[in-house]
Amino acid sequence: MSGLTHFNERGEARMVDVSAKDVTLRRARARGLVRMQPATLALIRDRRVAKGDVFEVARLAGIMAAKRTAELIPLCHPLPLSHIEVSLDVGDAAVEIRATAETTAQTGVEMEALLAASVAALTVYDMAKAIDKEMSVEGVRLLEKTKEAAVGSTETGNR
Repeated sequence: MSGLTHFNERGEARMVDVSAKDVTLRRARARGLVRMQPATLALIRDRRVAKGDVFEVARLAGIMAAKRTAELIPLCHPLPLSHIEVSLDVGDAAVEIRATAETTAQTGVEMEALLAASVAALTVYDMAKAIDKEMSVEGVRLLEKTKEAAVGSTETGNR
């Protein structure tokens, strides 16, 4: 199991010990895409979906999901999130969701950004699925993760 940090030498699952790591400012950005019919997108954009404002509900769902990452992903460390942003950009037949998460901690925040993008995309899907049976959630992926010295730290650089 070498190289897999969430398993010990016997192949048992474990939470990684980060206690010896420096506290650094960590940021991560993720994205997801919800493809749909242009007519469905027009209904969402014009706020004519019976369930409410799809974009605002999805934004809130993404933020709430990021805050609960450690409860949903078994081996994630609970992190003190200092910032979460979820944006939804409308194209011709798709909504691109971008999520950014930040913390000052001993481990990265990419799972929070990925979960925010995923749950926001799933919320768009859920709120419009009765209108468009061919919608799809695609391309959820990490765009970037960085770390830099926190105030008062001696560590520098990006990861």
